[in-house]
Amino acid sequence: MPEAKECPILFNGPMVRAVLDGRKTVTRRALNAQSLKEIGYGVQLGECHELPADGQVHPNSASYYAELCPFGLPGDRLWARETFALLGNEDGVCIDWNDQVQKGDERQAARIYRASCSVGDYGLWQIPDQADWKPETKSLQYEGAWRPSIHMPRWASRILLEITDVRVEQLQHITIGQICKEGLARSMYEFIPVTTAFDAFAELWNSTGGDWDANPWVWVVEFKRIEP
Repeated sequence: MPEAKECPILFNGPMVRAVLDGRKTVTRRALNAQSLKEIGYGVQLGECHELPADGQVHPNSASYYAELCPFGLPGDRLWARETFALLGNEDGVCIDWNDQVQKGDERQAARIYRASCSVGDYGLWQIPDQADWKPETKSLQYEGAWRPSIHMPRWASRILLEITDVRVEQLQHITIGQICKEGLARSMYEFIPVTTAFDAFAELWNSTGGDWDANPWVWVVEFKRIEP
């Protein structure tokens, strides 16, 4: 079997919390058909690979495009990039949880993740509140600069996901069950009336710079969380 590959994927704060909570097990990312054409993978009319303006994709094209997914195939892994920070002293030098200077080795520095921080404390979900190697942090405040998610290196990531399914579909073909799996609710019964579910997902999609009304083709990547 070929070795599983790893690929980074960006998540904002609410979606990070949904993944950590077990509520989010799928993500949709816009499929840029034009960029696929430009790199030589695009439309091959004789093989039914044309993406229709509306409706279901041809079965041959469904598997064809799924294999081109830039995030990987089932069995491959995704490591989440999120906003984070490394703690430092007054001179800006990285320190560990016991205030020991970590010159030239950021990997050993104490790090925190914005999605897990409450106002006024560190609120670390992935580290116990009490540990013999870590001081109490509930009363601590962080006033330093956050590092954008796009700049997170692999070693700083705390979330590892294994892809379980990949497919292509138009955005508005999403079902209520899939909206729940996107992390917006624990069950479809939280959405009453039903239209609220689609409104909520449309608002989420538009908040990330997308256009729900345009009904674009998207990669649908399902995953499960595994231990790093």
